[in-house]
Amino acid sequence: VWEGVPIIAANMSTTGTMDMARVFSKHSMLVCLHKYYSVSQLVDFFRCNQAFYTLGIKDDDFEKLNSFTRSFGSAPKYICLDVANGYTKFFVEKCKQIRDKFKDSVLMAGNICTPEMVQELLLAGGVDIVKIGIGPGSACTTRIVTGVGYPQLSAVLECADAAHGLRGHIVADGGCTTSGDVAKAFAAGSDFVMLGGM
Repeated sequence: VWEGVPIIAANMSTTGTMDMARVFSKHSMLVCLHKYYSVSQLVDFFRCNQAFYTLGIKDDDFEKLNSFTRSFGSAPKYICLDVANGYTKFFVEKCKQIRDKFKDSVLMAGNICTPEMVQELLLAGGVDIVKIGIGPGSACTTRIVTGVGYPQLSAVLECADAAHGLRGHIVADGGCTTSGDVAKAFAAGSDFVMLGGM
């Protein structure tokens, strides 16, 4: 458990809203805000609230993060680097770039589904929390569009061992449709569970 926060709500545009973050924070839970808020909206929100600042890997996303940091006066405490499929050298380099610039921020990144990539993100990318899951989410189209995916329980089991051996953490991202699925994710070794559709 990271600073006593057991569950993180997903960053989907319909779920990772500022309103949801305000409600969840009353219950010691964090939300990964979606990527579509303006810098001014984010600055106003973060003055009184905690959540994950979420970005993608485009240059515009990094420019927006830098603009936010200048306007806000400091880096976000929590940063989520979010892509549908994190199996590229470019993605690892972007993680490292964020880690080098924002040394004190908690960095969560993904999505991936294998122990080898967990190790790569923790060691080479400087990530604190790795998002596990390719294709299991209710709104995710990765499996349909690309034909790539992995059974979520298997991914969590395998990736938790890799992360914990390196003192890293994982979040099971997607695939929970009942409270029992959340319990299974924790039992399989996930440190956090990300919920969207549920």
